[in-house]
Amino acid sequence: DELSRFAPVHAVLGNNDIELAGVLPHALELDLDGVKVAMVHDSGASASRARRLRRMFPDADVVVFGHSHIPLLEPGLDDQLLLNPGSPTERRRQPVHTLATFDIDDGEMVGAAIHEV
Repeated sequence: DELSRFAPVHAVLGNNDIELAGVLPHALELDLDGVKVAMVHDSGASASRARRLRRMFPDADVVVFGHSHIPLLEPGLDDQLLLNPGSPTERRRQPVHTLATFDIDDGEMVGAAIHEV
């Protein structure tokens, strides 16, 4: 709620979000200025992640996921970008807190990055 005072907020249900069950969806697909973005909390095992996310979200340009808190920015299948922002609050076993951004210009994603906070 606090973040939504600054900009639109989109979220999916995480494994520790018991109080938000029934409020947040398990997965979300949206169009952000012409870029198709999908969100899911748990992307499953890393071994077959790219294939699995392409099947789950065949039209997405970007799939944002979490669960592991391990920052990741890498190409998936067929130019789909896979993005785990890590966490700005709960870094778990990661050395630093992180978040991710991506820039959209005229319906195209023109950059993505993971930032230490």
